[in-house]
Amino acid sequence: MNEPSTSSVPSPNIKTAKPLFDGAEWTFDVLKAIYDAVEEIGVGEMDLDIYPNQIEVITAEQMLDAYTSTGMPLMYRHWSFGKQFAFEETNYKRGMRSLAYELVINSNPCINYVMEENSATMQTLVFAHAAFGHNHFFKNNYLFKQWTNADAILDYLSFAKDYVSKCEERYGLDEVEQVLDSAHAIMRQGISRHPKRGRMKAKDRKKRQQERKEYEQKSYSDLWRTLPTSPVEHTEDDALDVKSIEEGKALGLPEENLLYFLEKYSPSLEDWQRELLRIVRVISQYFYPQRQTKMMNEGCATFVHYQIMNRLYGKGLLNEGTMMEFLHMHSSVIMQPNFNDRRFSGINPYALGFAMMQDIERIADTPTKEDEEWFPAIAGQGNALDILKSTWADFRDESFILQYLSPKVMRDFRLFRLHDNTNEPIVEVKNIHDERGYREVRHGLAAQYDVSRLDPDLKITDADLSGTRRLALIHKVRNGVLLSKKHCELTLQHIAQLWGYRVKLSEVDEETGKSLRELEALPLP
Repeated sequence: MNEPSTSSVPSPNIKTAKPLFDGAEWTFDVLKAIYDAVEEIGVGEMDLDIYPNQIEVITAEQMLDAYTSTGMPLMYRHWSFGKQFAFEETNYKRGMRSLAYELVINSNPCINYVMEENSATMQTLVFAHAAFGHNHFFKNNYLFKQWTNADAILDYLSFAKDYVSKCEERYGLDEVEQVLDSAHAIMRQGISRHPKRGRMKAKDRKKRQQERKEYEQKSYSDLWRTLPTSPVEHTEDDALDVKSIEEGKALGLPEENLLYFLEKYSPSLEDWQRELLRIVRVISQYFYPQRQTKMMNEGCATFVHYQIMNRLYGKGLLNEGTMMEFLHMHSSVIMQPNFNDRRFSGINPYALGFAMMQDIERIADTPTKEDEEWFPAIAGQGNALDILKSTWADFRDESFILQYLSPKVMRDFRLFRLHDNTNEPIVEVKNIHDERGYREVRHGLAAQYDVSRLDPDLKITDADLSGTRRLALIHKVRNGVLLSKKHCELTLQHIAQLWGYRVKLSEVDEETGKSLRELEALPLP
């Protein structure tokens, strides 16, 4: 009878490393060991480019507080945050909703909130997902590079919180709250969607403020308005039109950033109120890239955590029980409910993002003939991770779908395109799974991720600073869809409060220019 082998050389299929933990409990020493192991794979093997990480272990109540105040570590006080906190807390205690396992801040250092209630497995997943996946995306995607300053955001939030607090002490809670209420009402219209010139230096900003004060004093002078500007005779209407055009040019109209315009040119705001508008505008602009990259950001982080967790298991640093727990949580995150499921609320960004990332990996490594026809630039090229890093850096949701959504993913998700005409009693299935259908479905889905199409096309088109002080806005109506009259009237009231005079909104058809509706608002006394 042969004796069993006593060779000390392990089989290549046998894991020799000791698991990082066993069971759900963790200590801070275990967390440190988990982070180091995740970092070794994320940075050492996958070559992810990240900001330094700052890990904060917080309670469930602190997590609720964090993401009901825009998810920022420092934030000024406002009643809406408390209202949202009470709502979320009530639902959480009733078991009607769960809490986020993590929250990550696009800053340098990158702040990662993890709940103390998380199991050791969940903490490992959170580190991989947020501290390395989201972190890499924040640092490398072109939109975040273009629109956000990760080095300065924490200092700015600290300034904002302190400034609002001082304003409350000096001018009263009600006065500050009124300005913030109106600013919050138009936060989505407080964004510049096109790059402008670089940040203004402090001395240039002071010079601009002085020029603005001089212009306001000049525009308030009745004597100045009566002086002739030309020896040529004009009618009164002609003079008003010429002056309106000249003022519009000087003010840079039309202007899509309502908060910016009101901050700079409102005849009624004091300096401290203008600064409050600027604070809200800066925060709104900070979140703009996140709205455009939700699916890609979550897809990137999900792909990264899936890779890291499997590599940890392959090294023997996670045991079978841990992997079963991880796979259960991972499957829950990327589940896509059917359209007739009670849980359906649209396409799950985690599901679509992760599916597309894995699909790119498949196309790069083992393409089909169909893949070679659709994606000749990457099919069979290998180096899938390098291709993915390039897409994470150079695309947003809309362009990523247009470029990389494959027929296979469309079939897996059973996507097709509907045409719903409000004048017809039936819905038409416009495109199905054929050559033309795939391309139309891809274009249709990409359009749903285009933030510029989802937000109302609102612009300030006229502002009279030297006469009636009227302010005119235009909403270009797409596909005949008008703004909700109730919400529109309330929002116009907030704009009127900030402007201090009459505000008029005209809704016109985008294609024909036909006027569809006009609304007006005056500031409350």
